[in-house]
This record gives sequence, structure tokens and C-alpha cells, in this order.
Amino acid sequence: MTRSRTRWPIRTSVLAAIAGVAAVLLGATAAHAEPSVTEIEKQIDVAWNQLEPTIEKANATRQDLAVKKKQADALAKRIQPLQLQIDQAMGKVSNMAVRAYKGDNASAINAILTTDSPTMLADQLTILDQFARRQQHDVQAVVDLKEQLAAQKAPLDTLVAQLTRTEADLAAKKKQIDTEIDRLQKLRLKVYGNGGGGPLRPAPCPSSYPGGPSGVAVKFACAQIGKMYVWGAAGPNTYDCSGLMLAAWAKAGVTLPHNAAAQRRVTAYVKQAELRPGDLVFYYADLHHVGMYVGDGWVVHASQAGEPVKMKRLDTATVHSFGRPT
Repeated sequence: MTRSRTRWPIRTSVLAAIAGVAAVLLGATAAHAEPSVTEIEKQIDVAWNQLEPTIEKANATRQDLAVKKKQADALAKRIQPLQLQIDQAMGKVSNMAVRAYKGDNASAINAILTTDSPTMLADQLTILDQFARRQQHDVQAVVDLKEQLAAQKAPLDTLVAQLTRTEADLAAKKKQIDTEIDRLQKLRLKVYGNGGGGPLRPAPCPSSYPGGPSGVAVKFACAQIGKMYVWGAAGPNTYDCSGLMLAAWAKAGVTLPHNAAAQRRVTAYVKQAELRPGDLVFYYADLHHVGMYVGDGWVVHASQAGEPVKMKRLDTATVHSFGRPT
């Protein structure tokens, strides 16, 4: 009896230890489990919301850069004829200096000052004064032009320096942005490549994250995957084909009619080679169906009654044309 009581605590301790080891091992396995598509998409949404302001700031800086370059070009055009005037004036002053150095002007002045006639001397002194004034005027003209050039060139130099710094900053930001987007995309492709997206989302949706209104529209459309088709519905819980497009682009501030053919009429025509995420894909000769291009040859659409919003390959039905809301 004593031995039995002794073995019971030991056995309990061993079982507890085994259970503890199993818990640790199971915990370690869970900790290293591959995240689901939903988890990855949430991570990407958080990262993208942090990244997109930087992209938009870069876009604004790029626009500002274009304006400043136009200003610099305009200043350069104004300075060009001014430089020509300076070159001509400098040449004239240089010629006067050469003549004075050779003694031509000195000989003329000596001849004036050695005349015996007081009247002639007075007249010639007037001529000499005019000559000096002309020389002074020519020299002053060069000085004024040089100062004018310097005043015009100073803001140009400032702009050029600013543009150089801005371009360097943009290049650094672009590298950071591209690196982060690449990291996020590799994460997505890894999960989707393992079949984690399921039958409704067999590929990343969208294939990449575009900025601007298109990005807002396509992200919204992808987020509706799994919601059911209902005729005449435009959200938030059910959609028909044109209702999904209407709701998605409404998020981006663009108004579309609730009809596929009418949406074709109000969107700009684009070629297939020019497609980008957010563009609309219209099907059949009578334009009775529409979906949204999400990249890499995929479309998200609300197909028919009893079916959820899902992705499909672009060319699995007869394509009529492509449109871009603006």
C-alpha cells in the first residue's frame, strides 16, 4: 500500500511533465505556423496605410519638382539674351582699353591740351569730357548688366540647388517604398502560392496596391469577396455586377450609374495592354455584365444569383471592351 501511494505522486509528476513538454511543443508549432491569407491581408493593410501617405507625399513633391523645373527653364531663357548683351558690352570696353594701352587716346588728349587757342581748348575740353562720359557710361552699362544678371541668376541657383536636394530625397524615398512593397508582395504570393486564398480568392486581390482613386476602388471591391449576389443590390452586404462597380468607385469619389451598359458609356476607353487595377471589364455584345480588373489577368465580379462575389480569369467570357472611371 505504501509503495502504491509512493508511485502515484511520481506517476502524476511524470504525466504532468509530459503534458508540459507537449504544451511547449504544441505552442512552438503554433507560434511557427504560417499565417492565414486573412492575417496576411490585415498586415498588408496596416503596412500599406502607413506607406501610402509617403507615396502621396512623393507624388506631391514630384509635381512641385516639375513646376520648379519650368520656372528654372523660364529664368534661363530670360538670362540668355542678357548674357549676350554683357558679352557685347565687355567687348566694347575691352577695345577701349586696348586703344588706351596702345596710346591712341593718350595722343589725342595730348594734342588737345597743347593747343595755343583758348577757344579751341575750351571746345576740345568739352569734347574730352563727352568722351570720358561715354567711356564711363559704357563701363557703367557693363556693371549694371552684370548686377542685373546676378540678381536674375540668384533665384535660379537657389532653385537648382533645391531641385537637386528634392531629386535625391525622392530617389531615397522611392527606394524605400519599392523595398517595402516588394516585401509585402512576396509575403502575399507565398501565402497564395500555398493555396491559402481559397476558391473565391485564388490569387492576390489586387495583384499590387495602386495609389489614388483606383487603389481605393480596387481595394474595396476585393474586400467584398464572399458576399452574395442579389439582383439590384449595391451593398453593403449584397451586390449585383454593376452595383459592385458603383459601390467600389463611390468609395473613390467617382459616381457611376447602376447599369453595365451605362457604365461603359461614361468611362474612358482603354486598350487591354493599358489595363491597370480598378479598370472595368465589360462582357458580351449587349454589355450585360461587368467586372473589375485587379491585375495579373484577374477580375473580381458579382456573377449571378446564388453565387458570391469572387475572382475569375479575365478571358473566361467574351470581353466587349475596357473602361476607366475618371
